[in-house]
Amino acid sequence: MNENLVATTSSAKPIVAIVGRANVGKSTLFNRLTRERRAIVDDTPGITRDRLVAEASWGERSFCLVDTGGLDVGDQESPGGIQALVRRQAQTAVDEADLVIFLADGKGGFHPGDTQVVDLLRRSGKPVLYAVNKIDGPGQEEAAYEFYQLGVERVFPISAAHGYGIRDFMDVLVEMLPPATEEEEAAPGIRVAIIGRPNVGKSSLVNRILGTDRVLVSDVPGTTRDAVDAAFRFGGEHYVLVDTPGIRRRSKTADKVEKFSVLKALKSVERCHVAVLLVDAAEGLTDQDVRIAGYIHERQRGGVVALNKWDLVEKEPRRLKEIDDALDIALKFMPYAPVLRVSALTGSRVQRLLPTVAAVFAQYSTRVTTATLNDAIARAVAHHEPPMHRGRRVKILYGTQASIRPPTFVLFVTRPDAIHFSYERYLANQIREAFSLDQTPLRLVFRGRERESRH
Repeated sequence: MNENLVATTSSAKPIVAIVGRANVGKSTLFNRLTRERRAIVDDTPGITRDRLVAEASWGERSFCLVDTGGLDVGDQESPGGIQALVRRQAQTAVDEADLVIFLADGKGGFHPGDTQVVDLLRRSGKPVLYAVNKIDGPGQEEAAYEFYQLGVERVFPISAAHGYGIRDFMDVLVEMLPPATEEEEAAPGIRVAIIGRPNVGKSSLVNRILGTDRVLVSDVPGTTRDAVDAAFRFGGEHYVLVDTPGIRRRSKTADKVEKFSVLKALKSVERCHVAVLLVDAAEGLTDQDVRIAGYIHERQRGGVVALNKWDLVEKEPRRLKEIDDALDIALKFMPYAPVLRVSALTGSRVQRLLPTVAAVFAQYSTRVTTATLNDAIARAVAHHEPPMHRGRRVKILYGTQASIRPPTFVLFVTRPDAIHFSYERYLANQIREAFSLDQTPLRLVFRGRERESRH
């Protein structure tokens, strides 16, 4: 399928992982830095069972923040136990991170487990920022001093719950991040990421697309480790297959935690225009598939769902209905993503993938004029008026497109806070219909008039 295949390089947003023993406040710090409450906060040690990933920013730098479960390295437990899995996930977060935050409990005091975690971090070779949590003010900072016995140059006393010390901590954090780089948007090529759980057929699909056995194919989950981009042409379009898996074989016993990790997928999502989520049709949609789809949606990338190994289920009508029903329910948050049924092994329908990606990218890059946008908004308002607020009808004054990838529209209204989610969804659907944007994520931003925003 390929023409003029070449290698390219690229970069993603830095990844910062928060690690430490159980119940030191990692999830609270995650919520503080991401300004949201996605992580469950509870006094029970080990409540965080899975890693969460969200975007965080400080000043002009943004990065991906990873919340991990308690890294209690000294625990004795069977390899398949829950703590062992949490520990492996935390280890994977460290391996993938560009910077690690080590968090300790200032209220509980120094613990031998802190030394074990720090020793593990030193062996990783990653830059580490050391912080002692639950220090609520200057009078409690002495509690952080005992952590200098870890042999570190600087310890930051902070309160994730109340914000004490966060400003100085974050100023240093962004200084420690890798230098900011910019994707070369001017360079030709639709950046496509083939992502999915281990062993769903990503390497086989890449080989089928590129027309070469450039990528190692193995039945061992997680065989693929290295990453290399591939630029090529197909049907007159330029493509860059980002984060294409590499060719170095790995030990069957090494790093089994990969099956629990979505960080590699996240890196690919950050760097692509369109993400192709590959699902094993024979196995069916899993929670991990839905989690990866959520990352595509949250980062507002174009998305295509490819059901691989379709040849194994296409003659089972009941199975086909089960898969369709599961997709409708589990992926209802991204109805714009086209669904393809393919077989990387036989090549069936694979030829439809890149044209579908190109169609999604075209919508993802759509720009409309202000005049035509306001005509569409006027028709939508005439058919269904905005809600009332304190006895007065909210007015949509005008709209304009702020950016593409995804198409983002700013609507100036008299009362932005009075726009209900249901009406926002209605307007979005009307804009989609007016400009044929049914296969792309779309953003609406509501703003008040300038003179009202001053009050």
